[in-house]
Amino acid sequence: MPGEEAPRPALPPRIRRAIELAYGVEGVIAARVWQWPGRVAVAVRGGVATVPSTLLRRVEAAVAGLREPGETWDFGILDDAVG
Repeated sequence: MPGEEAPRPALPPRIRRAIELAYGVEGVIAARVWQWPGRVAVAVRGGVATVPSTLLRRVEAAVAGLREPGETWDFGILDDAVG
């Protein structure tokens, strides 16, 4: 039917867990995770009272247990324009 969205594919369990852990960090109001072979990127947006560098360190610590040997993880701040 017009206006219906196609169903989204299920997220891999590890990526879903990374998102859950990122949202569990105090001050995170938005989180995105991307995955490529051997590489994962995590970006978050914090509330107005958060310090970006501190927020990134806390998110990095929260997801540390998900890293696999030889894998690269990058962390960054989401732009305000990203929805």
